[in-house]
Amino acid sequence: MKELDLDVLIIGAGPIGIACALECKRRNLNYVVLEKGALTNSLFNYPLNMTFFSTSEKLEIDNIPFISNNPKPTRNEALEYYRRVSTSNLLKIHLYEKVTELNKTPNGFTIQSNKSLYNAKNVIIATGFYDIPNLLNVEGEDLPKVFHYYKEAHPFSLQNIAVVGASNSSVDAALEIYRKGGNVTMIVRGDGIGERVKYWVKPDILNRIEEGSIKAYFNSEIKSIKPSEIIINTPEGEKIIANDYVIALTGYRPNFEFLENAGIDFSKDGKSIPNYNPETMESNVKGLYLAGVICGGKETHKWFIENSRIHAKQITKHIDKNRQI
Repeated sequence: MKELDLDVLIIGAGPIGIACALECKRRNLNYVVLEKGALTNSLFNYPLNMTFFSTSEKLEIDNIPFISNNPKPTRNEALEYYRRVSTSNLLKIHLYEKVTELNKTPNGFTIQSNKSLYNAKNVIIATGFYDIPNLLNVEGEDLPKVFHYYKEAHPFSLQNIAVVGASNSSVDAALEIYRKGGNVTMIVRGDGIGERVKYWVKPDILNRIEEGSIKAYFNSEIKSIKPSEIIINTPEGEKIIANDYVIALTGYRPNFEFLENAGIDFSKDGKSIPNYNPETMESNVKGLYLAGVICGGKETHKWFIENSRIHAKQITKHIDKNRQI
């Protein structure tokens, strides 16, 4: 199968990719969205009981109301919302279709997926950052007891669990596993719980640590992981603790290799921020646009749904303007 003469091909069917599709439809741009997994694949892989930091109205796209039972919507409510937005608007989204190659041509781009070959005048990359975890790079990290994603607490009941990190995801996992009967130890590189941890959750984790229900080692790192224990470096020296599972929630990063292969340049300051025009979101490659959290490079906390929804309008406005020239 070969599809020719697309105005826009969008890579990624997360909230921002969906927002881009809505804007393309509004401007009568011939588009398609390719998503390598399920609809809003990153949200689908979030913990089952996750609650967003943002309120529901700040997660809305295209002024379509997002009604939730509480001010802070849950993962399941978000999945339902973006699913309804996509189906009710008959958006052209191809799921479980992974882009394997993206090449610039004189007239635009050729895009090869695991299913089809496409030609498009413009490409929008809205792939997020949740696919590639930041590794610990320690001995034993490849053991089956080590997880870089957390879904639910039940499998870890009555087990010795090490949770690595002090971000929202780490704190949520530690508290939930503790309340489901797990013996939780937190290993934190910094000297305290993260500053961006949800304000209604932070007192809970601090109290559990203070009372000793959850053990926390600050200014500490895992040195190695063994089948039934872990060795950690702490300010008091090396410690060996019993361990059944390690949940290393140390953050994630965009697929920089894919962006580099597409010809995108990055900042040289260690943050790997891709080169793009903040007014149009066009990268240094003409016709190739970036949308959503991927624009932050390694600084994945700077862009999220509520402050990158505007990217869809910026991009499609620029594409539409170029089409009329």
